[in-house]
Amino acid sequence: MGWRSLPILLSLVVTIPFASSGRALSAQEPTQKLAEKPAEKTIGNIESVASFNGPMLTGVTVSQDGRIFVNFPRWGDNVEFTVAELKNGTAVAYPNAEINRPNPSNQAESLISVQSVVVDPQNRLWILDTGSPQFAPTSYGGPKLIGIDLKQNRIIKTILFPQDVALPTTYLNDVRFDLRRGKAGMAFITDSSSSGPNAIIVVDLASGKSWRRLNNHPSTKAEPNFLPSVEGQPLMMRSPNQPPSYIKVGADGIAISADGDRLFYCPLAGRRLYSVSVDALANEQLTESQVAATVVDLGDKSGASDGLESDAENRVYLTNYEHNSILRRLPDGMYETLVHDPRVLWPDTLSVASDGYLYFTANQLHRQPNFHGGRDLREKPYSLFRVRIDGNPILLR
Repeated sequence: MGWRSLPILLSLVVTIPFASSGRALSAQEPTQKLAEKPAEKTIGNIESVASFNGPMLTGVTVSQDGRIFVNFPRWGDNVEFTVAELKNGTAVAYPNAEINRPNPSNQAESLISVQSVVVDPQNRLWILDTGSPQFAPTSYGGPKLIGIDLKQNRIIKTILFPQDVALPTTYLNDVRFDLRRGKAGMAFITDSSSSGPNAIIVVDLASGKSWRRLNNHPSTKAEPNFLPSVEGQPLMMRSPNQPPSYIKVGADGIAISADGDRLFYCPLAGRRLYSVSVDALANEQLTESQVAATVVDLGDKSGASDGLESDAENRVYLTNYEHNSILRRLPDGMYETLVHDPRVLWPDTLSVASDGYLYFTANQLHRQPNFHGGRDLREKPYSLFRVRIDGNPILLR
C-alpha cells in the first residue's frame, strides 16, 4: 500500500544531530540554533471560548440559539455547582443553585455528579447525572436523566434508572438521541465503568423504561493491558503506595449517524471504533446475541478517544487524547486531522453547534493525582475551544 492511500496522514519529525558545517552541536552552542530545527506543526485554527479557574469540566453542549452549557463532575475538586450555563464567559449554576446542592437523603431531587449535558433535536437540555461522586457505588435515585425546557428553564422530565440497569458499578458517561423512535424518542447512553460490566443503556423517553444492551460485550470493554501515551509518557493508574495498574474505562464516546441507523461508540481504553444497529438496540424483544450480531468493528482510529460526535453531513468527530488532536471520519471511512495543537490537553467532550463550529473541552484529565502517585499536575485554566467545521447538528425528530 502506498503512503497516499493511508487513511490518516502521519508526520515524522526527525532531529539531525549535526549543523550545516557537518560537525556535532555542542552543549555550549546558542539555543537559537536549536530553535531553528524542524518542530511539530499545529493543524486547525482553534478559538478560545472560555477559561475555567475552578474545578475541571468535562461536558459541553450548545443550544440551537447559541446558549452554552457545561458541567463539572464531583471527582475531588471543590464543585459548587455541577451544571452551569455560560453567561458572558462566566459559569452560572443551572437551572438553579438549589438543585446543584447534592442531597444524599433525596438523590432523585438533586444533582449529585453530572458527567454530561446534551441539547436534543427539540432544543431541550438533558442532564446525565452519574449519581457517583468520586466514582463511588451508585444507589437508586442517583443515576438519572433530567430533561429541561430551555424556554422556561424548568425541569420537564426526570428518569431514574432501576438498579438492574444502573448497576452499583455503573458510570453513566454520555448520551445521544433519536426522537423519531417510540412515542417521544429514545436516548442511548454509555456505561463506562472501570470496575464492572460496560454496556449501552437504552431509554424510552415516554415511559422512562430503560434496558442494557451489549452488556459486557468485548466492543464495550476496555482493551486488556491497554497502555496509552499522553504528552509522551505512558499513562497508568498510579495511586500512592499502590503498584501501577492499567486504565480499564470501557464504552465512553458515543455518536449517532445522520440517518439514525447506526450508533458509534468506543472504549476510552482502546483505539478501535465500533458501531451497532440502532434498530437492534431499540428492539427490546431481540436477544443479546441478536443485537451483538449487528456490531461492526470499524478498525483502528489511530489513537485513543474520549468523546465522539457526529454531524448532519454524516461525518464522525473523535477526540484523540494521545495526540492532542481531534480527528474526523468521513463517510467513506477515511480519517483526517481537524485539530492538532499542544493546547488541546486531553480533549474530552465535543458538541456540533448550529453556528457551524465544533465546541470541545480540554481539561488535562491525564494530569490528575490518581495518575501521578497523588501529585496534581494540572495547570489552570481549563479550556473550552471551538473550531469551524461548516457542518450542522443532527436533528432526528
